[in-house]
Amino acid sequence: MDKIEFWKDREKKIIDPELFSKKAESFALEIAKDNEQVRGVNKRTQLRKFFDEIVSLNMQAKTSPHGWENILPLVHMVTAKAAYAKGRNLISDNFLNFIKESVNQVEEPCDLDVFNSFFESFIGFYRLHGPNN
Repeated sequence: MDKIEFWKDREKKIIDPELFSKKAESFALEIAKDNEQVRGVNKRTQLRKFFDEIVSLNMQAKTSPHGWENILPLVHMVTAKAAYAKGRNLISDNFLNFIKESVNQVEEPCDLDVFNSFFESFIGFYRLHGPNN
């Protein structure tokens, strides 16, 4: 799996123009293949739990900009939760790597907002291409 880069130009805060379309759909197809290879991984309900957590953290970051120092550790904790899910064979290696790489790109609230939007796009495409569960 190729690393998903959020920014075309991080310094200028220019988002990759294909991030929410081609890259999100490509990633959804890749994660759907993981489900075909290992039955029972990457169920929509399981992936949705991670998405819901990112949405919640993103909302906290928007409503409490001075609390970012307390929110960022919780963003990093999502990696541990993903590792736990992987240990229980609920998600694939590719999805775990996506969470790790995405969390590592989050340095400030705008990064979390882009992660949130990409995840939303991915979830939409995964609904189309993923398993019916």
